[in-house]
Amino acid sequence: MDSSSSEVRIISKCFVKPKTIPQKWKEPYHFSPTDHIMLSIHHIQKGLLFLKPSFSESVKPKEFMETLLQKLKDSLAIALVHFYPLAGRLSTLKTDNSRSHSVFVDCNNSPGARFIHAESDLSVSDILGSTYVPLVVQSLFDHHKALNRDGYTMSLLSIKVTELVDGVFIGLSMNHSLGDGSSFWQFFNSLSEIFNSQEETIGNNNNNNNALLCLKNPPIIREATGPMYSLPFSEPNESLSQSEPPVLKERMFHFSSETVRSLKSKANQECGTTMISSFQALTALIWRSITRARKLPNDQETTCRFAAGNRSRMNPPLPTNQFGVYISLVKTTTKIGNLLENEFGWIALKLHQAVTEHTGEKISYEIDQMLKSPLPLQAYRLSNLNIVHMGSSPRFNKYGSEFGMGKAVAVRSGYGGKYDGKVSAYPGRQGGASIDLEVCLLPEFMEALESDQEFMSLVSSST
Repeated sequence: MDSSSSEVRIISKCFVKPKTIPQKWKEPYHFSPTDHIMLSIHHIQKGLLFLKPSFSESVKPKEFMETLLQKLKDSLAIALVHFYPLAGRLSTLKTDNSRSHSVFVDCNNSPGARFIHAESDLSVSDILGSTYVPLVVQSLFDHHKALNRDGYTMSLLSIKVTELVDGVFIGLSMNHSLGDGSSFWQFFNSLSEIFNSQEETIGNNNNNNNALLCLKNPPIIREATGPMYSLPFSEPNESLSQSEPPVLKERMFHFSSETVRSLKSKANQECGTTMISSFQALTALIWRSITRARKLPNDQETTCRFAAGNRSRMNPPLPTNQFGVYISLVKTTTKIGNLLENEFGWIALKLHQAVTEHTGEKISYEIDQMLKSPLPLQAYRLSNLNIVHMGSSPRFNKYGSEFGMGKAVAVRSGYGGKYDGKVSAYPGRQGGASIDLEVCLLPEFMEALESDQEFMSLVSSST
């Protein structure tokens, strides 16, 4: 890792298992086709930055951290009862075809989820006060640069709690083969719910753990034993080559509720419709702005893409709390000249049409085609030339997770899944319709974007 990792020191490491072992723990949790596809990409790495509370004479900083860490471990042990696959390790079931393997989660031969305590001399302002997201933020997460398929030897979930001078960062790394962004934040929110349900006295064995096991929105884990899918993936010990990506600039751009509503109104007005959403309008803005910053020839093509949730699109629809990977790529492509010369609403409408066409029937067809002629594992790649990829979602309840320190002051992400043109959408901290965009670009493209007066005039200074 970068030398900035020396600014974050590991104090302790341990593994946490479910507080009570569910019956399903003993059974293999077999992967679905979409789970298999995710093996070749990085973990989901998202974390929350908190300010330390003011300490009274009766509560010392050391006691505060000891209490926080113990309470988080206790909460994790209870959360893993509900999200039991996250406490396992990956394994493979060989098939008659020597080049085909079915991946499953083995909970019996696993030490559990990983829990790390770290400390740093960094302050909250070191992270928030910089124009660009400091590289040291990557050191606040475990499983740096790991791929999901490393889950044979690495924990499928890791929590890294880093004490800063005046704050605390709680970074979660989750194996993306087990859950998508919706499931990731459901786990984070559930961990918070359990944490806040506990009695303030830590280490009291008389706590009512049965009450803590009752979540408001418990995950629905599909039947672990089937159906079973075999795809032509190589053995886990075969190397999966990774080229070292170029150094990127990463910056948070804030868009106020008023700006987002204005973009939505403009897009719909230009198209004579009311169907274009706020998110589609904002995506249209960032797609055109990044493409303009790249200064590529007008006859080249550019693609905008985002991971769409499939739960509500399936027939019948799946519950929103269905745990797993239920996403697929929605994309639209056009010539760069068309993107830059047409009205803003034309772009937003193209994105809206792509979303509208993403039906349950289309999703089922794509999965069926993949099973008939699947690609080798290494063929699945998310980054490509001239792509703008919108990840995450402002709909996720990212500021709803609290751990006795009030509302988080910021959401930040780790190394995983970043490349030129990768954008992640977060809800604005102040709520409403405000949205924060985490934009990753090559340095020269970032400089051009920051010089784009149209784009920067819509960015708020408040983040």
